[in-house]
Amino acid sequence: MDNVSVFFLAEGEQPADEVMARLTTFIRAAKQTLDFAVYDMRFSDPLKASLSSALRERSEAGVKIRFCYDGDKPSPPNVAAGQDPAPSGTGAFVQSLGYPWRRIAGMKLMHSKFILRDGQTVWTGSANMTDDAFTLMENNVVEIDSQALANYYVEDFEQLWEKQNFENTGKIHTQPVPVSFAGQPAEVRVMFSPGCGLEIDLEIARRVRAAQRRVRICSLLINSGTLIGELGNLLRAGRVAVDGIYDRTQMAQVYLQWQEVPQNRWKISALKDIIARAGLAGKNSMPYTPTGRHDYMHNKILLIDDTVITGSYNFSRSAQFNSENILFIESALLAETYSSYIDHLKQKYKIVGEALH
Repeated sequence: MDNVSVFFLAEGEQPADEVMARLTTFIRAAKQTLDFAVYDMRFSDPLKASLSSALRERSEAGVKIRFCYDGDKPSPPNVAAGQDPAPSGTGAFVQSLGYPWRRIAGMKLMHSKFILRDGQTVWTGSANMTDDAFTLMENNVVEIDSQALANYYVEDFEQLWEKQNFENTGKIHTQPVPVSFAGQPAEVRVMFSPGCGLEIDLEIARRVRAAQRRVRICSLLINSGTLIGELGNLLRAGRVAVDGIYDRTQMAQVYLQWQEVPQNRWKISALKDIIARAGLAGKNSMPYTPTGRHDYMHNKILLIDDTVITGSYNFSRSAQFNSENILFIESALLAETYSSYIDHLKQKYKIVGEALH
């Protein structure tokens, strides 16, 4: 039976070299191929040395290594056009490693974060490949050993590699795949944008609408109008518990953007109402600057009853048009594991929030 494992990151709770040790362990198990799809990859010298050593060892053993990375966007980025800010330097870092690479162009973002090992095992989730992602941000990383699931990632990676542009990629019709988590049967489905971006937005909304017991949010941003609408309906109906945590500072930046676009202004009061009714905890992070401290609550998790939804996909309209991957994992046990993590973060940042008032 195929297997799923997960680990969680939170600011100040794990040293960078511990996370890098997990990554190099994953890399060192490769026998034939390692394919990396990265959005932001820039490590300090000690972490780069660990990564380089693991890659070199595999390369010398005959493993073929390839990197696809987001084409460095102009500075400053056109945020209104969906060119989210990311520090420059990923291209230079990837190229310095010395393996075949493709710069993936496109109007929006090649925002996927996954590693494909031997076309069989996937490392994915919300974490970018940076020191800050490993130590200052809240992230979750999922490893799935499943040929059937990995086949879909192979297809997406090959599309990116061949086209060197993510537009018109990701239209991959996927099915749920049986896996196991902690010895219990589970099921996982992956979907990719931009090809299935609209379908993903509608699928998330459908699942929120169908919730029976709980909807728990653990997300950097909540800016899909579809999701905001469904959460509002759920809270007004009052039959399902809704709670969670988001990044208060980064969301405040989004409110400023919405204020500038008349058809988005309704979202401001609608989301503020959801935050108040659901009592969402908010992490106060540093406002974005290219060289500042990047300490965001960076997860993209929705927990609906016994389903975990996670990946690189922010719950935003932009995500529909980016290159992203998102998992829908059905597992009561995994849902409880994520639920405990959300409890921990809510408690941590609720206390911080209270201290500030």
